[in-house]
Parts: sequence; C-alpha cells; structure tokens
Amino acid sequence: MESITSLSELSSDDFARRFALRPGQLMWLLGAGASVSAGIPSAWDMIWQFKQTLFIAQRKASPQSVADLGNPAIRALLDSHIASSERLPPPGSPDEYAALFEATYPVERDRTTFIQGMISGAKLAYGHLALASLLKAGHTQLVWTTNFDHLIEDACARTYGTTGTLSIVALDAPELAGQLIGAQKWPIAVKLHGDFRSRRLKNTTDELRQQDAALRQQLVDACRRSGLVVAGYSGRDDSVMDALEAALDQPGGYPGGLFWLHRGSDPPLERVIRLLKCANDAGVECGLVRIESFDEILRDLVRLLPALDTSALNALATGRSRVSGAPEPSGQRGWPLIRLNGLAVTIPANCRKLVCTIEGVAAARAAVAEANARLIVTRTQAGVLGFGSDAEFHRVFDPFGITAFDLATFEKRRLRYESGERGLLRDALVEALCAAKNVRAIRRRSADLLVPVDPADSAWDGLRGITRQTTGAVPKHPNLKWHEGVGVRLDWADDGLWLLLDPKIVFEGVTDETKAITADFARERTVKRYNRDLDRLIDFWAKHLAGEALPALSIGDGIDARFAVGKNTAFSKLVQP
Repeated sequence: MESITSLSELSSDDFARRFALRPGQLMWLLGAGASVSAGIPSAWDMIWQFKQTLFIAQRKASPQSVADLGNPAIRALLDSHIASSERLPPPGSPDEYAALFEATYPVERDRTTFIQGMISGAKLAYGHLALASLLKAGHTQLVWTTNFDHLIEDACARTYGTTGTLSIVALDAPELAGQLIGAQKWPIAVKLHGDFRSRRLKNTTDELRQQDAALRQQLVDACRRSGLVVAGYSGRDDSVMDALEAALDQPGGYPGGLFWLHRGSDPPLERVIRLLKCANDAGVECGLVRIESFDEILRDLVRLLPALDTSALNALATGRSRVSGAPEPSGQRGWPLIRLNGLAVTIPANCRKLVCTIEGVAAARAAVAEANARLIVTRTQAGVLGFGSDAEFHRVFDPFGITAFDLATFEKRRLRYESGERGLLRDALVEALCAAKNVRAIRRRSADLLVPVDPADSAWDGLRGITRQTTGAVPKHPNLKWHEGVGVRLDWADDGLWLLLDPKIVFEGVTDETKAITADFARERTVKRYNRDLDRLIDFWAKHLAGEALPALSIGDGIDARFAVGKNTAFSKLVQP
C-alpha cells in the first residue's frame, strides 16, 4: 500500500489561496460527506443502519436491544452477525455500502423509498449556499455529485432567485452533459447517482449500463479539460475512481490541479492515495487537503473572494437560532435543563516541536518506545510535536538528525477536528488522569477507556453505591474480565475543547468469538440504567476526574502538559421567545 506521507499535503489556507486565483478552472465532485451538515446521514451512518436493520429482521431481535449504534459493544454484535453471512463483504471493504444496501432492500423501488426518506428532512447549510455563490460568480462552473439530495438545486434557487438557471444532468440523459458542457451553458450540475450508489452494475439493465458508461466518459473528458476539487467523497466506488484515474491516461489531465479534501487525521482510502500518486507521477499539481468540514472550507474560500453575492449566506446567518451561555442553576429545583456529558478542559498553550528525518506517527512513537523514554509525541507535517524533557527528546531523536528545536503553539483551527495536535492533547490528558485519579487506560481508536486501578479502594465507594459491583468475570467465561469504567475523548464545542464522558462496561480478554457474549452481558447489566442512574454515573465520574493543574509527566525541565478539568458538566436551557 502506498503511503500518503510520500505525497503532497496542502494546508487548507494554501488550497484556498490557490482556488481564489483560478476562476473557472476548477470543478467540484461532491460526496455524501458534503451533505452531513444539512442533516443527511453519511454513507458511514447508513452502513450501520443497514447492519442494524438486517440484525433485527434476521435475528428477530428487539429494536431497543441494538438502538445505540454509538455503543462499541452493539457495533461488535452487528459486525459479528454480518460476518456470519458469506455473501457480505468485511467491514471497511470498498463495496460494503452497496452490498449492505442491496442485502437490506433488494428491490430498487424500496431503495428509492429509503433514500427519499433520508433526504426528505434536509435543510440548506452554509457549504451548499457558498458553492452556489461561487457558481453565480462564475468562479466555479461545473459540479459533479454522487449524492441523491437536491441541495445543489435548492441552494442555487435561493441564490439566483429562480429555479431555471442551473442545468441538471442525471442518469437518464447522459448525452445532455456533453451538449451543455460543449455549449458552456453554465452553471451545470451532473448527478452520478445511478449504479454508483443505489445499485451495482451487475443488477442494472444493458441500457442503464451503457448510460452509466456514457456519463462516466463525460466525467473523464471534463477532468482532461479542467481541474477538480473533491469534497465529502471517500473514494469507495470503483466506477467513479476508475473515471478519475482514466483522466490521467493521456497527458494534460487536470490542468487546474487535483485537490482531495479530507476530514480528520486518518489516511484516506488506498484507492485515493493511488490516484494522487498517479497524478503526482504524471506531473499534475495535486494534494491532500485536510479540512474540518465542507462548510468550513467554503467559509475560507468566501473570505478570499469578497466580490461574491453573499445575500443568501447572510440570510442564512440571520435566520439561525442564537445560542448563549446560560447561568448555572441554583437550589434544589432549578429551571428545566438538559444535562450534557462534557467537562470543560483547559489545555497547555505550547508543546515541544522538533524537525528531523523520522517519518510518520508510528515511527516516532516506536522510537520513543524503543528508547524507553518518558515522552508523549505525535508526528505532523510541521514536525515531531510532544511533551517531555529536552534531554529525552535529544536522546531519542538526535539519531534522526534534528535540524530545528522549538516550541509550537496550539492553534484553535487545528483543534476543531481530529488533528495530530488534538490527538497529542488527548494522549497527554489521559496520562494526566491516570497519574492523578487512580485509573488506568485501555486505549481504543475513537476513545480511551478508564477503569479503576484498585476497585477495592474507598475512592470507588460512590461508584459501588450506584452499580453495586465494580468488577468481575463474565459468568461461565472466567477469562472475560469486566469493569465499571468510562470512555473519554476530546471534542470541540463552543469554541473550546471538552472531555466527553461515556460510562460503560469495559471488557478485557475479548476475542472475535466472544464479542457477542460481551455485548449481551453489557446490555443486561445496563438495560435498566435509566436517566436517574445515568445522571448519578456522569456526576460521579465528573467529580472524580475533575482537577486543577493536572500534569501528564510531572517533570522539572522541558515541556510538561498541565490540564484543568472542570467538575460541572455542560448543560443547556431553552429560552422561550
């Protein structure tokens, strides 16, 4: 598998500056991720809905038993059920979405009904209105999309004040795309939603298969004449990716550049990396652009294009509800409120930054582990970032040729999404909590699980008062250990970082064969934990983990990470107009 580290990554502001200077030279390709802020589930969300529906129907299970799709135990149970079918691909497979969609709703008419239900409640968000403003100004002229929704049409209708300006091309008339593009009847939106999303080629008629091929060829031809910005699209569909790669078969493809917008710090799919590498090898200006969201990157573009008609955007901002800080309730009976599970976190202002030849997060952490050094590190495009003593940093990274040794300041824009910096702070905060709060951490990809170091300690009397027992073995499975614990992760809200608490049953010794057993045990143990008990659990963990000046390493030199965790969870109050 190719590594993205060998390819060009562009900062979002670099991309915005390039885009601003290329009017009419860049098309857009939108995937489901571009519509999430409008209230439409992403392909990832729908994958879990399909798994849930299949489980309920085939196992004749209660919907309530698998209602919480955010619960790792529930997801493990659903994955175990799907794995028992020889017809369905494994999790993460490129064709997982299409296979599950067809397995859940084999009839095309039912798939259409499902999609209509998913998009029926969509509401215009900033990103699509901003894109419509770019279309109106001629800065962008052509949009391709794999989505079923009507957000592009609705945004253009609101921005232009009419429904007749935007030309729409769909699967039933693929030849229209070439005619409109050839005649430059801008703006144009082309919907690539045939077999790309709702059905696969092997299930379509010969006529539809031919229409698909014709529409894909229009995409290939367009990519040979213009540059392309890809947003909200994962690259799972081979038919689309084949078309994007085919544009590189002849010299001169993507003359305006190829920019793949990608959320989070995880690498994109292998197929995306391969496309970018092929483009780079062909001499195409290309890069992976890490963004917070589709809406936020469009905000960046609008800021650099002051001549845009932003009346529709201004109206959207005016019509939004206002949220303001609510006073803390007092007394035994305050006004009605919703208690949330977030604790405000104060983070360190700086960390150590050094530049050396080591590549990748895994390599940097492996070097620390091999040297048995007390360092908390990550690797970003800027260099190695971390906390620890200067002597330890030099001991570990001098062999990799340190060329710069400095401080880095945490920027808010880099903390709004799952960036390397936010991951570093999460690791350091968990270390600080483990050092000060008599807990140990079980690392997971999406969250860290904290459990008591010594469950018999009197510090856990409050937890025992709620759950009665805090640890044990699953009946008939002595090697399956369980603990009352809490999942913690950092998230961004209200212009700051929050520590989110998720009380749960934590297991050790789980295998693929015992995932279903642990899911059943966790469900039985927590099924009667209603609002009162959950409130008490969140209150316990909030007070237990709260603290001022919590150090991650307790070192006397270098850069340590010190945190403050508030003891009161966030809450909200609805103000009557």
